[in-house]
Amino acid sequence: MLYRYITLAAAFIATSAVGPASAEPRAVIELFTSQGCSSCPAADKLLGELSKDPSLVTMSLAVDYWDYLGWKDTLALHGHSNRQRAYAEARGDREVYTPQVVVNGIRHVLGSDKAAIENAIAQTRRDPAVLALPVTIGVSDGQVIVNVPAAQSETNSGEVWLCPVTGKIAVEIGCGENRDRTLTYYNVVRRWVKLGDWSGKAQSFTTPLNQLPVGNYSLKDIDRLDVVMGKTVLIRIEDEKL
Repeated sequence: MLYRYITLAAAFIATSAVGPASAEPRAVIELFTSQGCSSCPAADKLLGELSKDPSLVTMSLAVDYWDYLGWKDTLALHGHSNRQRAYAEARGDREVYTPQVVVNGIRHVLGSDKAAIENAIAQTRRDPAVLALPVTIGVSDGQVIVNVPAAQSETNSGEVWLCPVTGKIAVEIGCGENRDRTLTYYNVVRRWVKLGDWSGKAQSFTTPLNQLPVGNYSLKDIDRLDVVMGKTVLIRIEDEKL
């Protein structure tokens, strides 16, 4: 088993696995991006730089609402668009754009603004809604096993999702705003698999490892597994099959 920490921001917690154990992360960084957005490559590059920081859990979530501009994003999941809109609804600001970074499930900033991201990290770490829980996650006998400990508060609960992640993907863009460019994406979330519901008590969740790949990726493309937990109002993601 590998020890990890998950960050709980309001109704959001996440951890990374498949790799050496690390200390409690400073923040979870979700980048909402699109291959059809000319402003996104700078943010995609920055996420790659931030991904080198072991104190950050970085996730690239490609959205599909710019597909009508002429290029269908090859990595997009419709659930990512739903997740981004649900975040905006929960904040009450209706701010949905690309590139957008959501830090610890609470604050959003321009995804290409490193200073703003660092400032958001500092601010959310001072927020009493943000806390950490130790989690174990590993693979045994062909099963992914996630152990979530009991929460300190009985009010903590939520849905548990497993995200296969590919560390680095280069994509040749054929048309649209980024036509004829080859862009690189980091820590790309490929799918959301619901493991179950966490009641706030100590629980274990399992799923077959060989059932994680669907569509255009295989087990060899999975470099990391992220566990994401949250209230239904923030998730609104159905299991995506490409």
